[in-house]
Amino acid sequence: MRLRLCCFAALLAMVLPVTAQNRTTELQTAQARAQHLKRGINASMWFAQSANDYSAARTNRYMDADDIALIAHLGFDNVRLSIDAVPLDQYPHDIDGLNAEFVTRLDHAVDAMLANGLAVQIDLHPEDSYKLQLRSNDYAVDRLAALWRSLAAHYAQRDPDRIFFEILNEPEVNDPYRWAGIQARLAAAIRQAAPKNTLIATGPNYSDLPDLLTQHPLSDGNVIYNFHFYDPHEFTHQGAGWGAPWWSETHGIPYPATEDSMRELLKEVPDAANRYDLERYWLDHWDAHRIRLMIDTAAAWAHENNVPLLCNEFGAYREHTDPQSRMNWLRDVRTALEADNIGWTMWDYRGGFGVVTKQDGQPARVDADVVAALGLKPR
Repeated sequence: MRLRLCCFAALLAMVLPVTAQNRTTELQTAQARAQHLKRGINASMWFAQSANDYSAARTNRYMDADDIALIAHLGFDNVRLSIDAVPLDQYPHDIDGLNAEFVTRLDHAVDAMLANGLAVQIDLHPEDSYKLQLRSNDYAVDRLAALWRSLAAHYAQRDPDRIFFEILNEPEVNDPYRWAGIQARLAAAIRQAAPKNTLIATGPNYSDLPDLLTQHPLSDGNVIYNFHFYDPHEFTHQGAGWGAPWWSETHGIPYPATEDSMRELLKEVPDAANRYDLERYWLDHWDAHRIRLMIDTAAAWAHENNVPLLCNEFGAYREHTDPQSRMNWLRDVRTALEADNIGWTMWDYRGGFGVVTKQDGQPARVDADVVAALGLKPR
């Protein structure tokens, strides 16, 4: 019995260092590849979030090769490409088990990004109804794992240094323990099909900074961890027709705010409880220092867990926001992330948060102030 135990102990001694060495190598790969994700932009509302219109007629005019070339010209080094799960899974399928026609158009977009020297975050970005099934339906998790195996196998054929697989955008699974189990299951499915690519993992709910802090690193070392930053929402989502209903009533809220600048603006919100929420925005002294301290918390988590970190969504809705205040906020968030060596991906290329304004099928018009706030140096 002692001989067997000794042999087992010797075998364990040989296996454990190899395992630790493998994880160290995987971590070094993730750290090196994170350098490709320093300054990114979201390509949203294109192959995701389009009210179920994923026709070629729409996607071909929403963004095109000129837009991708412009992204590279502006100084971005990567694109986060949002992809809805439903059109991926529709018949007829190709040999990878994905919708052949939809994926062909995706391939054109991905290959154009790579050709322009951009890394690509393949971001699985389904609608809320799809994600909410994951909260309690194990079959929905199985279905998503199968979809990821197909999607990862398809893109594993391209350069693994510049193709990243983001497990799920804003999972909306409100139990952090269940989400940790789901994420581990999905990561394993991706890794089975794509042994070389780097994964992007996140926290539960809406991937906010506090959600990241609930998580422990996956056993897979080739992973970059991610959070989203839109704080304070009272500023970044003013005038928005989603989220808290009263946000749509607010316009022109400054950043940073003072008592004098907010006195009249508080009257925009008739409900007393909601008005108090808006008042608390300036009482909480949101400024560059506060944002820096919050980002420092995320960086500390990454340092403690010895993992690379990314913020692949941050932005401010521009429709009813004072332009200078928006630039102030973008600059403060961007510089805080860079001070902690955290790569960033702004939300988004076009649309209400965009770095450009654009009509379908027309050339984009660059907002030079946003480019300056992001510290970009056009090529």
